[in-house]
Amino acid sequence: PRHHRVLPGRAPLPSGVRPGGREEGLHGCLTADARIIINRARVECQSHKLTVEDPVTVEYITRYIASLKQRYTQSNGRRPFGISALIVGFDDDGSPRLYQTDPSGTYHSWKANVIGRNAKTVREFLEKNYTEEAIATDKEAIKLAIRALLEVVQSGGKNIELAIIRRNQPLQIFSAKDIESQVAEIEKEKEESEKKKKKSI
Repeated sequence: PRHHRVLPGRAPLPSGVRPGGREEGLHGCLTADARIIINRARVECQSHKLTVEDPVTVEYITRYIASLKQRYTQSNGRRPFGISALIVGFDDDGSPRLYQTDPSGTYHSWKANVIGRNAKTVREFLEKNYTEEAIATDKEAIKLAIRALLEVVQSGGKNIELAIIRRNQPLQIFSAKDIESQVAEIEKEKEESEKKKKKSI
C-alpha cells in the first residue's frame, strides 16, 4: 500500500494557516473560519485521545468537522462557515485517506480531489489521468499533482505550493526551487512526446 498523499496548492495558504497536525489540510478558505475549524478539530482530537486513549481516525475527525459546519447552517444569528476543506491522514493500517467537507456540512471520500478556483478543470484532468500506477511512487504522485495544476496555472511553478504527507513523518513542504525543477522536467517530457507525435504523423 502507498504511504503518502500529495497536497498540491495553487497559491500560498492564507497567512496564519499552516498545516501542523494530524487534523489539518485546509486550503483556499476564509482565514478566520479556518482558524476556528482547526482549533475545534484540535480540541476534539485531544479530547478523544484522553477519553478513548486512541487517536482519532481521519473519517472521525472529518465527520466531526462536517457536523460542526452543518450545525452552523441551522443556527439563528450565526452565519455558516465559508470554507471547504481537504482533510488528509492515515488509517491505523497505514492506508492514506482524503476527505472533503463543504460549507453545508456534507463530506465525501476521494482518491484525489481539488477545491478552489478552476477546480473543475483540475478535477477533470485527475479523472482522466489518475490511476494507482500513476501514483505508485512519491515522484510519480508529485508529477501528477503538478501536471494537474499546470492545467490552470500560467506562470509555471511560481504560483504552486506543494507538500507531501507520509505516515509517521512530519509534513514536507517543497521549496520553490524544487517545484520549478519538477515543472521544467514535466515541460521537457511534454516537448519530447510532442516531437514523437509529429514524427509518427
